[in-house]
Amino acid sequence: MSTEHDTTTTPVTTGMLRGFLDVETTAHGLLPHRLPARARRQIPDDQLAVAEAQPSGVRLVFRTRATTIELDTLPTKRVYEGFPAPPDGVYDLLVDGRLTAQATVAGGNVRTITDMMTQASEFTEGQPGTARFADLPAGDKEIEIWLPHTETAELIALRTDAPVEKAPDNGRKVWLHHGSSISHGSNATHPTAIWPALAAAEGQVELVNLGFSGNALLDPFTARAMRDTPADLISVKIGINIVNADAMRLRAFTPAVHGFLDTIREGHPTTPLLVVSAILCPVQEDTPGPLMPDFDGGTLRFRAMGDPAERPLGRLTLTVIREALARVVEQRSADDPNLHYLDGRSLYGGARRARRARRARRARRARRARRARRARRARRGRIAAVAWRFNWADASGTSRRVRGTSGFPRPPTAVPRPGTTHCGRRVIRRQRPCHDAGQLTGLGAPSHDHFRIRGP
Repeated sequence: MSTEHDTTTTPVTTGMLRGFLDVETTAHGLLPHRLPARARRQIPDDQLAVAEAQPSGVRLVFRTRATTIELDTLPTKRVYEGFPAPPDGVYDLLVDGRLTAQATVAGGNVRTITDMMTQASEFTEGQPGTARFADLPAGDKEIEIWLPHTETAELIALRTDAPVEKAPDNGRKVWLHHGSSISHGSNATHPTAIWPALAAAEGQVELVNLGFSGNALLDPFTARAMRDTPADLISVKIGINIVNADAMRLRAFTPAVHGFLDTIREGHPTTPLLVVSAILCPVQEDTPGPLMPDFDGGTLRFRAMGDPAERPLGRLTLTVIREALARVVEQRSADDPNLHYLDGRSLYGGARRARRARRARRARRARRARRARRARRARRGRIAAVAWRFNWADASGTSRRVRGTSGFPRPPTAVPRPGTTHCGRRVIRRQRPCHDAGQLTGLGAPSHDHFRIRGP
């Protein structure tokens, strides 16, 4: 921005925010939360406290004619001790619903996870930074700034080179979703690339994303938060974190699902409600948890530590959970026609995996066939070259068979006829197989052909 008088500073208020359930006023500014204060006081560990404060799906929305926008924030980044720091969180700016610019904020606070098992951490304070978006299209437009889904962001100030107005209500229906790290967006590279954001854009709905990494555990306070949040559509994705954490047995799981759904229905008795089971996860399909990190080979992997033989005793796997969820929804849907069940594998599961496996098998067969063809061509070329190189004939010019013997090659008794050239001899035909001929020809491996060489 060129001069100070060109800049308009607008306080960040809750009226600009969407996709949040609560806002905390900090020493620096506003911190959006995805769980209300009452629920946050019941959180049992830091992992969920960090996850719900990461603003996955939270965005600022306003109208302006500005072509340059700056947002001052204080991010809190999470790193794991002994591993490279992840990239800075991305701020996506949308103009009239279309991704137009991206920015990051360097620095900020750092929370270092020192123990992956207990999630123990150390906190280091840092300085605020600025996400700057320049050269935006001119004219009046609706701006959405999606906050990074992988780091906390305290919102300090919004500066623009034109006044800011509140965006009117677009009349879209509200979709309220609860899920695990996949819903949180753990592998997405920027906030509008998380799958709930993509689905919301496709369905033209307003997203409220309660996807909490590692914490889709049927917590009652989460159910109460969903009960008290206005929504036109609701979905809950259940299963993977319960198996990962080995959090309960089948005897406790089924009533917990009923209780979770009962609580939601207290506030949304007729709202369409979709229960979604886990997508395919081979390591946990038939093996109970807990899921533990494994650093063998220098690469972080996860291993299911449970015993499949204990499934009859109530140990949970994804297969067991899918069957239980289907039973619960079938039982309840008799009195609740707006309750539905979706097997997560229909979104990403066995059929797609089988198609990928078939393509991989076809590709392997094609590679083997190509290698075999190349080997046959090379073999024919070597045999032909050797046949011409060893163009032996006796002094009388009569034909003789060129053979090897077992062990070391036998030097031929015949010598090249004086004055002859390679073209002076020709291969008549292949003879019966001879496993020693390769030693005489020098191929380094037994050949299955020997030749009759004839003089001119």
